[in-house]
Amino acid sequence: MSKQPKLTRFNQSVLSKYQIYNGIFMTLPFDAVTKTGVLLPLFHETCQKGFNAGDDPTTIVNSFFKKYQARRSPESQINLLFRFIQYIERQVVLFDAIEDAAFPVVNNMDGIGTLRSLKESVSADNKLDLLKKYLEEFKVRIVLTAHPTQFYPGSVLGIITDLTEAIRENDLLRINDLLAQLGKTPFFKREKPTPYDEAVSLIWYLENVFYKSFGEIFDYIQENVFDGKQIDNNIINIGFWPGGDRDGNPFVTPEITLKVAARLKETIIKNYYRDVRSLKRKLTFRGIEDSMSFLEKELYELMIGNASELTLESFRAELISIKEVIVKKHQSLYISEINSLLNKIHLFGFHFSTLDIRQDSRAHDKVFTNLVQTLLDNGSTIFPKNYLELSEKEQVEVLSKVNGEIDFSIIKDAETLKTLEIIEAIKTIQERNGEQACNRYIISNNQSTLHVMQLFAMLKLVAFQDEMPIDIGPLFETITDLENAHLVMEELYTNPAYSAHLKSRNNKQTIMLGFSDGTKDGGYLMANWAIYKAKERLTEVSRKYDVTVIFFDGRGGPPARGGGKTHNFYASLGPTIEDKEVQLTIQGQTISSNFGTLDSSQYNLEQLISSGIHNSLSDTDLRMVPENREVMGNLATLSHKAYVDFKAHPKFISYLENMSTLKYYSKTNIGSRPTKRGKSEGLVFEDLRAIPFVGSWSQLKQNVPGFFGVGTALKHYEDANEFEKVQHLFKTSSFFKTLIENSMMSLSKSFFDLTKYMSDDPEYGEFWNIIHDEYLTTKRLILKLTGYTELMQEEPSGKASIRIRESIVLPLLTIQQYALKKIQELEKESPRDEAQIKIYEKIVTRSLFGNINASRNSA
Repeated sequence: MSKQPKLTRFNQSVLSKYQIYNGIFMTLPFDAVTKTGVLLPLFHETCQKGFNAGDDPTTIVNSFFKKYQARRSPESQINLLFRFIQYIERQVVLFDAIEDAAFPVVNNMDGIGTLRSLKESVSADNKLDLLKKYLEEFKVRIVLTAHPTQFYPGSVLGIITDLTEAIRENDLLRINDLLAQLGKTPFFKREKPTPYDEAVSLIWYLENVFYKSFGEIFDYIQENVFDGKQIDNNIINIGFWPGGDRDGNPFVTPEITLKVAARLKETIIKNYYRDVRSLKRKLTFRGIEDSMSFLEKELYELMIGNASELTLESFRAELISIKEVIVKKHQSLYISEINSLLNKIHLFGFHFSTLDIRQDSRAHDKVFTNLVQTLLDNGSTIFPKNYLELSEKEQVEVLSKVNGEIDFSIIKDAETLKTLEIIEAIKTIQERNGEQACNRYIISNNQSTLHVMQLFAMLKLVAFQDEMPIDIGPLFETITDLENAHLVMEELYTNPAYSAHLKSRNNKQTIMLGFSDGTKDGGYLMANWAIYKAKERLTEVSRKYDVTVIFFDGRGGPPARGGGKTHNFYASLGPTIEDKEVQLTIQGQTISSNFGTLDSSQYNLEQLISSGIHNSLSDTDLRMVPENREVMGNLATLSHKAYVDFKAHPKFISYLENMSTLKYYSKTNIGSRPTKRGKSEGLVFEDLRAIPFVGSWSQLKQNVPGFFGVGTALKHYEDANEFEKVQHLFKTSSFFKTLIENSMMSLSKSFFDLTKYMSDDPEYGEFWNIIHDEYLTTKRLILKLTGYTELMQEEPSGKASIRIRESIVLPLLTIQQYALKKIQELEKESPRDEAQIKIYEKIVTRSLFGNINASRNSA
């Protein structure tokens, strides 16, 4: 079966099954409104025919009711639309489960990019020793964030898991029950989750997926690359943001941070406890039973929070002594299971994943100013009296030599106290769970050396007077900050205090680069090119000072936020960019789609490891040649200008506010964070978070951040009769090719027929036409550039998956646009019918869910 083309495998294992199970699902009587399952296909057909005929969503919905449900009262019609939304949400879940079940069939689990394939190719090239050497240093870290880009509550995630298993086993009775359960399980969260709730739902993946998949990958590398010998490097590890990410989230408190760290420890101990119990049933030999009973008892005590004499070191030592007895006296029986548990202890310690702390530099700045003022007012001599009047350079000088301790009782400002208590919590977590449990602090929106040194001083004054076992990671996001990043880092590398700190951290410096806000700020091509160039400059300056720079990429799910084909992106970087580690954020639907099952988790982790190693083992020089750099730079500049002009359009903000779903994101209760950073009444672009920004364009099926400006830039070369330069760039630069392929994905998910009615709007018609024209230009020229006759031509199975998902949510989007239009009409009436407006607003909010969930394959 695996020898058939990927599209054939997809059609047989995914499409055919979906049609069968969807047929069963549509007949289930789980609803009070009769005939919903019968009417939805008719409504779907009405939508398709209507858009083909050029009708707008309002006409389509009205014509459906007129043709099929003329007797329904207006209230009954609204009820039916809500039922359609419920059905479609669940159709998306069904499709997710079927795709998950078919993952190992559709994808070649031993093919290119897998560890087996990597080992075979390096062995054939006599590079196995080089691979070993590289794996002794190389690491991949995926960092789970609580960014709200998925709407499934935990109960639904559980159903998806069970449904996936039942579909894989073709268990029709169980599938039938699970579909009925799915129909009756609510998707909507009545209240916003707390940061702790978000942490618990993501810890589910750690416990049920990553514990096994990380372990299996490490076991495979140990057995097949290192011939069973111990590897000191952990190679793969997990970072964790829920409970530590305070950026724009006032609900992340020191108590929450400590509670999440405790839950992570409790969960990893629970997994060890299960493994030890399982081993105990096998290791029933003399001289071992007592040791196994001791481990079982002590792990149980730790798990329920009681005192225990078991430390991580004694746990490991006990297992090693058990292993030695088995090798000497019991013919190495069950040795692979013991090795596997030792490997997991090596990977996860007592912390499971590393909890990052993150806060915005502007918030730190306010806190720091308040802290200094409070200390001065209370007669402290930690800072000179004129500190706040000093220049930035002079302040950095003071902060480099800062010394002393802070008396918390004098701090009256709540945010300042919270910031200092979080720092104290870092130390507590390290004492309880080990240094790896919480040893990195990210400063988002970092703009200067001072921003880093303010945190450096706070860490020192609050918790780490002698040694500072914590990495400070500046996050550079906007185009300007990316251009200046290397200058900031050079100042830090040459600062004696900071340089001494780096030496104590093995001369490693983590630098985070943000795709989401970069794209929002500078457009798709410029954001990616600015990050590429920033990485080159940062690599150069770090190597100059003998510092190993580790790039941590803030990549979202869709291409507009740095997502798309992530493995291709890492495989496309040349020797001018440091690549000792691959670190990236994973969030929302990207977690469930790329890492939600054991198969997909293992496959995608292997792809990341292989793509990260690819550059170092490849004989091909991937660095960009000067003429290509010039073309890439010009394209980025041209697209940036087009995007900045577009952003400056007088209707830009009001279009998002009035014609998109932007203001409804805060009502979905999917994340604990507010949808914007500032407290301003009106909508201010700078305060807008990247997720609702990109998400709103996605709901409109316009996907602006993933392509706007690309067409304009390409057209410049076409008009100048120099298009062959861009074609040469596409053929010879993996980096540019990956960017274009990801942009194609954004174009593939655009559907302008949905909002074509806006082209006649007296207020927004011109603005809509600007977007549509850029879409047409980009699509035409990307096809010309690639030589394809259709978008994503080289990825037929990915294209097919997108096509089915887009088809499933078409009625949902039609209902959403119909409701938005109704709200606009009702708001113009006098007096306003607030009750009716509320009903249609609820339709808009509910319809957000299915569309976002259906976009899971954007990662």
